[in-house]
Amino acid sequence: MVTWPVLGTLHAVPALDRPDLLAEPVARALKELDPADAALVGVAEIDPTLADTAEFCAAYGSPLDGSANCVVVAGRRGEAVRYAACLVLATTRADVNGLVRRRLDARKASFAPMDDAVAITGMEYGGITPVGLPADWPVLVDAAVAAAPAVVIGSGVRHSKLALPGELAARLPGVEVVEGLGR
Repeated sequence: MVTWPVLGTLHAVPALDRPDLLAEPVARALKELDPADAALVGVAEIDPTLADTAEFCAAYGSPLDGSANCVVVAGRRGEAVRYAACLVLATTRADVNGLVRRRLDARKASFAPMDDAVAITGMEYGGITPVGLPADWPVLVDAAVAAAPAVVIGSGVRHSKLALPGELAARLPGVEVVEGLGR
């Protein structure tokens, strides 16, 4: 049986046992994983008012350096807009205007507007996760996340969190591990 101590005081179960705690694209993506990998992903129900990282960690005793934030970035060059997701430890910030902008071959990069991110991902704001994102998006994962024994990430909804090994986050579809993404 897998345990997820990175979730602090929360009790987690295998994510696929509780599809009611997952956004639809997340549940679908987890079902598409190898069953052995899917079994490494836990989900825990939380108070949705505590979904933001700092509040979540304080309320449930999860270490801040064991939490990873997923941000959606929109890169623009002329009329073209390209999206990417970045997963960095909560103790860092994604290098949006440097590394991510160059990776997207964009003149300008910024956090995607909330309404756009929610509509395109099918996930709730504050719960967006690298699991189940559009297949044509690059998913940039900081090397520190990939090296973490386990990380807490969003579940696509605000009323739960996922926990998984960092090395599994690095092997999700579309992922590119990037050194120095989080600063």
